[in-house]
Amino acid sequence: MKNNQPVTNVNKDFQADANILSTTDLKGAITYVNPDFLKISGFTKEELIGKNHNVVRHPDMPPAAFENLWGDIKADKPWMGIVKNRCKNGDHYWVDAYVMPIQKNGTTIEYQSVRYKPDPDYVKRAEPLYNRLHEGKKSISA
Repeated sequence: MKNNQPVTNVNKDFQADANILSTTDLKGAITYVNPDFLKISGFTKEELIGKNHNVVRHPDMPPAAFENLWGDIKADKPWMGIVKNRCKNGDHYWVDAYVMPIQKNGTTIEYQSVRYKPDPDYVKRAEPLYNRLHEGKKSISA
């Protein structure tokens, strides 16, 4: 699993009306990013287009979360979840993500991810779960 560094443990806050949007090809290479994505992540368009979306993956995110995501979208189902992303400078930002396959003539041609500022209670619930999953445990109660 990609381990992007450095990390600062600084949470980057952003506007509640921000709409972080990106599209990728079927292998996860970024094909489009919107201005909110650039502003919040700190990356430039040139640093993102053509790169795998895991360039913003925070090392605190457990591999199981992304296995679940890829399982769903490769099965042509949407995926929703709370994700901790890493900014270019090492700060992080939490998002409420919705990832969906985009189809043309019945065939998936790309994936689109729409992300918003999450409810703080969702982040509070996700952090301990992700820590446990990162440690290899199956759930909160495991």
